[in-house]
Amino acid sequence: MERALMQTDLKELKLFALGKVRDVYDLEDKLLIVATDRISAFDVILPNGIPGKGKILTQMSVFWFNLVADVVPNHLISHRVKDYPGGLHKFKEVLEGRSMLVKKAKRIDIECVVRGYISGSLWKEYIEARKNSTNGKVLVQGIEFSDSLSESAKLPENIFTPATKAEEGHDENISFERMCQMVGQRLAEELREKSLEIYQKAYEYALQKGIIIADTKFEFGLDNGRVIIIDEIFSPDSSRFWSKADYKPGQAQDSFDKQYIRDYLESIKWDKKPPAPVLPEEIVKRTLEKYQQALRMLLPQEVVTE
Repeated sequence: MERALMQTDLKELKLFALGKVRDVYDLEDKLLIVATDRISAFDVILPNGIPGKGKILTQMSVFWFNLVADVVPNHLISHRVKDYPGGLHKFKEVLEGRSMLVKKAKRIDIECVVRGYISGSLWKEYIEARKNSTNGKVLVQGIEFSDSLSESAKLPENIFTPATKAEEGHDENISFERMCQMVGQRLAEELREKSLEIYQKAYEYALQKGIIIADTKFEFGLDNGRVIIIDEIFSPDSSRFWSKADYKPGQAQDSFDKQYIRDYLESIKWDKKPPAPVLPEEIVKRTLEKYQQALRMLLPQEVVTE
C-alpha cells in the first residue's frame, strides 16, 4: 500500500484555504485544488489517511462534472497537469491525478443536500420527531413525512435539506425557509432545483451500474453572477453509496463510503471531539477497498486509473 499524502507543501504558491481533505492554492483568477488522502469523520480530521483516496475523489468528480454539465456548469478548467500554467509543472509528481485547475468563484455558504432515502442524520431526527407525532405525520426540517417510514426506506420523492456550511465543527441542518432568508428566495429556489435535477440524473446512471446514491451534498458558487457547481460531486466523501443488489430497507445498509469508518469510531465509543484516534491498518485497508470498488463500478473502465 502506498503512503498516504496528508498535506501538500507547494511553498512557491499562495495558500488560499485548507479544507478537511483539500489544499487550495491561489492563482489570482484561478484556484489549484489538491485532494490529499486525509479523511474526516464527524467533522474531525483523522490522524492517518487513506492512501490514494485523493486520486479516487478527483477521478470521480471529473467524471460527474462532465456527466451533469448539461444541467449546471462547473468550475473545472482541467485536471491534467500538462494543461496547467508552466510554473506548476515542477510539482507534477504531487499534482498528477489528484488536482484540478478551476475557476475562482464566489462560494455560496450553504451545503445543498439531496436525499432519496431516509438514513443518517435525517433518520435520527425523524425517530426523535416521531415520538411526538399525533396525526400520522412527522415534521423534520420543515418537511412533512409519514409516521410509518422504516430506516433506509426510499422516500416518496427526493427531498432537498440544506445545511449551513461551518468552517469548523458540525454543519447545521436548516429549513428551506431559513435558507431563503440567508441567500434570497430566487437563488435558494435555483439551487434547490439544480440540486434535485443533478441528483436525479446521477441516481439513474448509478442505478444502472448497481449502486444506489442514497443521498449527497453539493457546493455552489457564483461565476460572474452565474450559478456553477464547485468543490467535488458524487464521491464517497460527499455521498452515501449502497449496493443495489444488497439493499434491504428496514435496517442500516453497508456503504461504499466512509460510513465504514464512522461505524468503527462509534464502536470504540469515541466522543467525536479532537484529537481523533488513529485508524487501525485493517480499517484503512477496508475503506480503501470500498472507495476503489465504487470507482470501478461507477466509472467507465477506460477512464479508471488506480
